Parts: sequence; C-alpha cells; structure tokens
Amino acid sequence: MDCSNFLKNNLLKKQTKIFSEKGIINLEKHTRTQQFIFLCLLLICLSGYITPPIALLLGLLVANLSGHPWLHLNHKIIRVLLQISVVGLGFGMNVTNALLSSKESFLLTVASIFSTVFIGRMIGKWLQTDSKTSHLISCGTAICGGSAIAALTPVIKSDEKQTSVALGVIFILNSIALFLFPAIGHWLELSQQDFGLWCALAIHDTSSVVGAANKYGAEALAIATTVKLARALWIIPVVLLTSFLFKNKASKIKIPYFIGFFILAMILNTYVTELAAISPYIVTVAKIGLTVTLFFIGSGLSSSVLLAVGIKPLIQGVLLWGFIASLSLVAIFYLK
Repeated sequence: MDCSNFLKNNLLKKQTKIFSEKGIINLEKHTRTQQFIFLCLLLICLSGYITPPIALLLGLLVANLSGHPWLHLNHKIIRVLLQISVVGLGFGMNVTNALLSSKESFLLTVASIFSTVFIGRMIGKWLQTDSKTSHLISCGTAICGGSAIAALTPVIKSDEKQTSVALGVIFILNSIALFLFPAIGHWLELSQQDFGLWCALAIHDTSSVVGAANKYGAEALAIATTVKLARALWIIPVVLLTSFLFKNKASKIKIPYFIGFFILAMILNTYVTELAAISPYIVTVAKIGLTVTLFFIGSGLSSSVLLAVGIKPLIQGVLLWGFIASLSLVAIFYLK
C-alpha cells in the first residue's frame, strides 16, 4: 500500500512538472508572438507611409487583440518620443509667424483655459465625480492633456486610480478627436489658420493636436503646434492655483522644458540659413516620430483600461470637451 502511494505521488509530481513546463513554454511562445506582431506593426509605422490616425488604430488593435508586450515602458516611451518629435517640428517653423499666431490667440487661450477649469469643476460637482479626478480631467482638458495631469498629480496627491481614470478619459477623447476634427473642419470648410487654432484650443494632448493638424495641412500644423505649446506654459499658473485650492504648498512645479528646445529649433531654422538643406529631413523624421507616438498611445488603450474609466468621469470629459470645442469654434468665427 505504501509502495502504491509512493508511486502515485511520484507520478503526480512528474505530471505537475510536465504541465508546469508546458505552461511556461506556451507562455514564452505567446510572448514571442506578441513581440513579433508588435514589432512588425511598429516597423510599418516607422515606414513613413502610415498616417497618424491609422497608427492609432493599429495600436488599438494591438492593445485589444494580441496585447502590448512592453506595456510597463509605454508611458515613458510616449513622453520621450513626443517631446523629441515636437522639438523636431520646430525646424519647420518660423519665429515671426509663431509670435504672430501666439499673440493673436493669447486672449482666447486665457479665456478658454480658466472657463474650462471652472465649468469642469461645476460639471464634476453636478455628476458627483470624485473631486481630485474631476480636477485632473478639467485641467487636462483646459491645457495639454496628459502633461497637465502628470504635473498636477503630486500637487493634489491623487492616488493611482484617480490619475489613471483621468488619463483614460483624456486618451479616449484624444483618439476620437484625431478622426473627428479633420472631418468637421472639412465639413465647415475651415481655413488652415482657423483649423490649426481650433485644434490647439479644443484637443487635449499635443500628440493628437499635431496629428489632426498634420492631416489637415502644413499651415494648420505650424499654427496648431505653436499655439498648443504656448498654451502648455499655462501649466505653471494652473499648478499654483491648484496648490491654493487643495491647500498644498509643498509640491514642486514640473515645467515642460522641452518647449524651450522647440523655441530654440524655431530660432535656428529662422536665422541659421545653413540649416535650410537639412530642416525638411528633420521635420519628416519628427512627423514619423509623432506617428509612432500615436501607435504607442493606442497600444495602451486596452478594453480593461476603457472599462476602468467609469461612466461619470467619461460623461464629465465629453460634456467639458463639447463645451470648449463649441466655444472656441464660435469664438474663432466671431473674431474673423
């Protein structure tokens, strides 16, 4: 009897070991398949033949079908790649035109930022959304999406869930904007200048602003990028205001330093004539970098991320987005 039990236990251990080894082998095969699919699609986006909206769609397919094999690195890659790409776009812009665009949109920018934050907080109270989540969504909509949320997170001391929900809302609406805004722009027959300004005022993240404007035209791209980056500097006063509202004076302000490199790139492109031969190539590489950035953004929007957002924060984000998009469009028509 003891001998029989010993043999059974020994056989059970061997079977368990075999099943464990098979599980590891299957997991390794699955991971290798994920990596292969991801790298193939990444190479397609790097080819230069894929538009930003298509890159975003490819990323969404990866996130919801095969999965992102390096998801833990996604946020850092997006941040670095976006900043490098934006600086590269500066080599295709002129300082004089940029200053003119910023000057013309200054009052509209100030009015839209503070009205969006105020209305966002009111909508959040009406929907009874968590106050910190509501504030992050409001400021992310008002200024520059994920960058504003990242700067405000340590100031209001939001937890991981509150931050993730706010980022989820912003990224979902950014993805929609990339397809919706160019279609509306063509339908309303907006000029390159008007569309570029509208993008900068009404789309959350810099990546989607540049992606939508790039699809519309070169002039729209130049205006949208300049106005959006000038708008991003308003992170500083909004962080100070947030510190007062949430009674937290100890937090440091995260300044988007890459904007300084963008300005330097514009200055070099305007006044260093020797760069004229290579500037178009730098801009081309920067546009490809932006396309790849949107692929990475899409690859982080899995169904679990979308479900984690919740209905109230999403409603707040949609209502607030509708408010700023409509208000800025009416203002642009009125100021013409």
